[in-house]
Amino acid sequence: MYTITGVTGHVGGATASRLLERGAPVRAVVRSAEKGKPWAARGADTAVADLLEPLALADAFRGSDGVFVLLPTLPSASDAEHRRMAESIAAAVAASGAPHVVALSSLGADLAEGTGPIRWLHHLENQLRDSGAVVTALRACHFQEKVETVLDAVLGAGIYPVFGDTAAEPAPMIATHDIGEIAAERLLAPPSSNEVIDLEGPHHSEQDVANLLAELLGRSVPVVTIPREGWVGSMVEAGLPDQLAHELAGLYDADRRGLLQYRSAQRLTGRTTLRTTLRRVLAAVPVP
Repeated sequence: MYTITGVTGHVGGATASRLLERGAPVRAVVRSAEKGKPWAARGADTAVADLLEPLALADAFRGSDGVFVLLPTLPSASDAEHRRMAESIAAAVAASGAPHVVALSSLGADLAEGTGPIRWLHHLENQLRDSGAVVTALRACHFQEKVETVLDAVLGAGIYPVFGDTAAEPAPMIATHDIGEIAAERLLAPPSSNEVIDLEGPHHSEQDVANLLAELLGRSVPVVTIPREGWVGSMVEAGLPDQLAHELAGLYDADRRGLLQYRSAQRLTGRTTLRTTLRRVLAAVPVP
């Protein structure tokens, strides 16, 4: 049995789907019975538990050959609350006796501070390593689906906002579908000891993303770069809570300063093209 958290999101959903496609037994952890119905219809077991409830979470993990976990960034939660969630997940792994856990992490998780919300993934990784389980930490680069966070601006205002000094510098971008496939494969073939795997994808600049969106939408999508001093204000104006805006500004600044680097001896590369992902993203929303 493989127990998967975050099944209503991109990576957790892709991980669970890949396992089911391989004929592996899956238990989907959801926050309500209603959210579990689509997975039950596909043949998965379901368990209702919150990531901040270690006892219920341990019950969900118990009897698993492997567990997939992630740490969501909650818009209004504090630093202490995110750390408490990481500790709750690790405590549940320890109490359940699960032998192997695959954790979605990020480039930069080797650093304790200075990376915005990635510092919570650093805490999660370390907590999991103390749980008694063998840990596979998947440190991902930029998600190709991050375009979803600015899609309102693209479809509404007709611009592609970039939080940085330039839109011309290429960076690796991996599709969440590929991360899910890698996570499923590691669950099915667990290592004998802790491992960190850096995840890479095709390299694209933000200008490339804007150009592809313009092509797929059949309209102009000019890039608008937002200077550092305008990041928080722009995000708050777009509807983000002030605390989350400051955290994301810290993340963008860490990226700008080159802190999010490949540092593992292992690296895997996703193959899904950015065009394929952008087509999928646009197909899921009403395009005016």
